[in-house]
Amino acid sequence: MAIEEPQFDVLAVEVYRKGLAQLLSAIDREGIENIRLIRGDALDVLEYLLPSGSLTAARVFFPDPWPKARHHKRRLLQPGTVALLSDRLRPGGTLHVATDHANYAQHIAEVGDNESTLRRLELDDPRIPVSVNRPTTKFEGKAHTVGSAINDFVWERL
Repeated sequence: MAIEEPQFDVLAVEVYRKGLAQLLSAIDREGIENIRLIRGDALDVLEYLLPSGSLTAARVFFPDPWPKARHHKRRLLQPGTVALLSDRLRPGGTLHVATDHANYAQHIAEVGDNESTLRRLELDDPRIPVSVNRPTTKFEGKAHTVGSAINDFVWERL
């Protein structure tokens, strides 16, 4: 995504060392200069390192769905997290989320639609300031293999 949008500085947050190593290899191989990496928890980065209104876009692709009901509280996209993401977006900024898990997609849609500072947009809406094209993740590839539908959501910060 950073290659496609050189006009933007990209901040990638990854908790796993292997994921960071793969990303560092790609950055070196492709000569990408507009990306910065943080190894850590995305919630901590949002809460403590990024000021309000500082992001043009936030992208959350294929977060863990925690499918068992007793684990739903562990899902990343809860009302408080979506409110925090919205606060960090500048007005007109976007939150783009993708999942292949039908139950989590319903939850994500409800949480995003219930956030009063966000308005849902269609993927082809010209107001979206960044590309909605995304790389195919390992999890998306698995979803395609088993025939799961991919759900994409985009909200704009009001």
